[in-house]
Amino acid sequence: MQEQTRPQEADGKADAARRMVLARLARVEAEHGVRILYAAEGGSRSWGYAAPDSDYDVRFVYLHPAPWYEFGGQRDVIELPLADGLDISGWELRKALRLTLGGNAALLEWLASPQVYRQHAAACRVLRELGPEHFAGEAAYWHYLAVARKNYRGRKLEQQLRLKKYLYVLRPLLAAHWVKARRSPPPLALEELAAQTLGDAGLRAELAGLLALKAAGAAPEYGPATPGLQDYIDSAMQAYEAAARPRRHSDWARADALLEQVRLACGA
Repeated sequence: MQEQTRPQEADGKADAARRMVLARLARVEAEHGVRILYAAEGGSRSWGYAAPDSDYDVRFVYLHPAPWYEFGGQRDVIELPLADGLDISGWELRKALRLTLGGNAALLEWLASPQVYRQHAAACRVLRELGPEHFAGEAAYWHYLAVARKNYRGRKLEQQLRLKKYLYVLRPLLAAHWVKARRSPPPLALEELAAQTLGDAGLRAELAGLLALKAAGAAPEYGPATPGLQDYIDSAMQAYEAAARPRRHSDWARADALLEQVRLACGA
């Protein structure tokens, strides 16, 4: 029988993890000479199905001093080695803006995370204004389907099904359906998202059982797919492969204008 973590003990672990995250973010700023504008959880802990031993998937957006932007072709991501259960990586602000305007919804999900470590209020006000416009169009819909497809293809190559990856296919797939139907940001929590997008009660029950095992840390790492959800995913992915996908365009001029707006808001 798996030992249950007491609430007080869990709170202590979360506090310790938060202190480590903040210390490493401060080290990133010192070592790279950047300013972190925003940092938050961006994985299973924001999607509502973390196990007690899940990593902390910390994602951040950062700004360089003005001279950096005068030169092209420089590295625009910072990735720390996985250590102590902390998976920490960040995007440079211009990269984040260009990706977002091209359809990538990752930044907008980070901004909606329930677990925030750092944020510059004025900068985040500018970034959050992208949300409603972005989800009202087709870009986010195709982004989520592309994420589901990437994870689906990786899963198909394995001899056995890794349950964590199974959820990584299902969540972006349901998020795509939400965006298509509602033209608004999908809920972060997978359970809430499924409650409003999966019409079949049997499918919702299969998913609820899997999420309960995952959150309790009782789910095996590998196992058989639940038949209803497997059929649902396979059917959706076949439809996606047959669909004509629009070509993505990122408005770099607008991204640069937003970059300057954020820099001005930060006094940079």
